Amino acid sequence: MDRPLSGITVVGLEQYIAGPYSTLLLADAGAEVIKIERPGSGDPRRAMPPFVEAGETRKAAGFMGYNRNKKSLALNLRDERGQAVFRHLADTADVVVENLRPGSMDKMGLGQAAMRERNKRLVWATISGFGRLEGFRGPYSDRPAFDIVAEAMSGIMHQVGFADKPPSWTIYGLADIYSGLIASWGIMQALYMRERTGEGQFVDSAMFDNMLSLNETMIALHSTAGLSPSRGKLTNVHPRSAYKTRDGYIALNVPDNIIWGRLCEVMGRPDLIDDEKSANGMARAANADVLDPIIEDWLAGLNRDEAIASLNEAGVPSGPVNTAEDVFADPHVAARGMLMEVDDPDVGSYRFARTPPHLSAAPEPPAVAAPRLGQHTREIVEGRLGYAAADVDAMIDDGVLEADS
Repeated sequence: MDRPLSGITVVGLEQYIAGPYSTLLLADAGAEVIKIERPGSGDPRRAMPPFVEAGETRKAAGFMGYNRNKKSLALNLRDERGQAVFRHLADTADVVVENLRPGSMDKMGLGQAAMRERNKRLVWATISGFGRLEGFRGPYSDRPAFDIVAEAMSGIMHQVGFADKPPSWTIYGLADIYSGLIASWGIMQALYMRERTGEGQFVDSAMFDNMLSLNETMIALHSTAGLSPSRGKLTNVHPRSAYKTRDGYIALNVPDNIIWGRLCEVMGRPDLIDDEKSANGMARAANADVLDPIIEDWLAGLNRDEAIASLNEAGVPSGPVNTAEDVFADPHVAARGMLMEVDDPDVGSYRFARTPPHLSAAPEPPAVAAPRLGQHTREIVEGRLGYAAADVDAMIDDGVLEADS
């Protein structure tokens, strides 16, 4: 049985995280993903630690995780012959995903407008810091960006951490991963539209836009109530935090009075349900210094599993604050198949996060190890594009191509 995107060819002009994660989603969905890399060095993430080592072979863990189920074409796009190869490849592709420096492909005459002029069905998705679509360009559109910049400028960083500490980032690569997800969501929309119109289009995924949309709560609160959320203390709900038990932390969130009443009952404090200091979310937030010690005292007598069981049984959603070791040992993670086993022929078998969602009528995603640099160069240039072996040999000798096969 085929995966949903079987038969779709995707070309990845990608590096680091955002582009590779977007095409990983498409590859796991069944698309043939051809990753274009610079001869000699490849994706910079190939050289970023931590590394997995087996004998004389060393592979970057981050590269392995984001590039499974892909083919590697090592191609020099600064050479005219390499540019010709790319044009022929784009002519045969359904999708191109790009997250290079803004404008770099246009300078070589290989940008989305030129390639879509040649291939009317081509969907071209660009992931950038601040957006590239004409008509929606702003003063920052030509700036480069990393994930932490998008977190900062979207207002998210202002809300992460504690009031007496500097703003903090969330998790490494969040803006990249979310932007890759949004790019793939846009690609799916464009492919669906192509079924009706016969034509592709440009998909513009900007990290700044994506993180701003993820920060919808801040936007809504400021627009409707004039509030400007800040880090360390919510003003409209409480409790919402990590609380310590005898042997670890749990996450606890009380969004409304119904859940608050259940928490009070399970703690044996029904008197707090209608107390004026805790009668609603704003009152509870204002009196957090009074309520938190009560919650902490109750949890101090329980271990983590006991607290979670009691809370969930009472209808108060709660879960452990897990470490990596906890996640790998979690039976629910195993039941959901969320840790994919990928057997790399060079360095052995490792587990990586499965891309969601689960589909009832499709097989599980494939689990092919991330490619060696140029592993599929001959397969693609000779087999797919029809170049003669002698011409490929000449381009390899001149550094236009690199082949590991």
